[in-house]
Amino acid sequence: MIAWQAFLTNYRLWRRRWFYPLISLVVALSVCLSAPLPGRAFDLLPLLFQGVQIFQLSNISDRQEVDLGKEMNQQLSSEVRLYRNPEVNRYVEQIGRRLAASSDRPNLPYTFQVVQDDSINAFATLGGYVYVHTGLLKTADNEAELASVLAHEIGHIGGKHLVKQMQQKALESGLLTAAGLDRNTAVSIGMQLVRDLPRSRKNEFDADQRGLKTLSRTGYAQSGMVSFMNKLLGKGSTPAFLSTHPATGDRIDALKRAISSQPTNGRDGLDNSIYKTNTRALRS
Repeated sequence: MIAWQAFLTNYRLWRRRWFYPLISLVVALSVCLSAPLPGRAFDLLPLLFQGVQIFQLSNISDRQEVDLGKEMNQQLSSEVRLYRNPEVNRYVEQIGRRLAASSDRPNLPYTFQVVQDDSINAFATLGGYVYVHTGLLKTADNEAELASVLAHEIGHIGGKHLVKQMQQKALESGLLTAAGLDRNTAVSIGMQLVRDLPRSRKNEFDADQRGLKTLSRTGYAQSGMVSFMNKLLGKGSTPAFLSTHPATGDRIDALKRAISSQPTNGRDGLDNSIYKTNTRALRS
């Protein structure tokens, strides 16, 4: 009798444990397969059976974002020429990691890479991947100015700006389905956006403010961000870094106001001679 009662109790617990999750899965699949889909038909079950990874960009996890960023990095590695000097790469990596630790998303496995290109440019993709051109490294006069650029790009990652752009692009193109995006489509859209370097006024202001906070928390001089932007505006032709970044003058004014309202004692990175020593390989 006792054994029979124990069996019934265990059976009820087992049924409760598996019944409701099973019902939830069936309902979720029914919604995905029956919901009206924009642009093109989407059959989820074949993709599931093929092992295709589906990304829901509206609530993408850090792990999924890093996974997409890794694949984008592999494609970019065949499109850009990475600068291989170990001293310069270690220096940039050191600055980047110092900033990332004080950023909005410090738990991402950040990767900082130097691109051998004389244009003054820097960009970020997904999951902590940041790229800076040798032309920009040569243009900066000190570590605080370089750190301000890296902090700005980290700010884009903190705000998930590229993820949001990818979602909007997929929606406009009719590629976003009720289930989300498959891996290849997501990477393709991300790469297209990175190549085109689209910049919205809202995202740039947000990345500036996030970057300034990161710069301040890390102890770098806030003036580095303003001085670097002013330096670029003073050049005869518009650098790539600014040509895709709208309203630069307004951004500088906004940064000055933010610095005035929340000044810090940070003075790190203003020694020009130390910076030149650490980047001397670029000038040899």
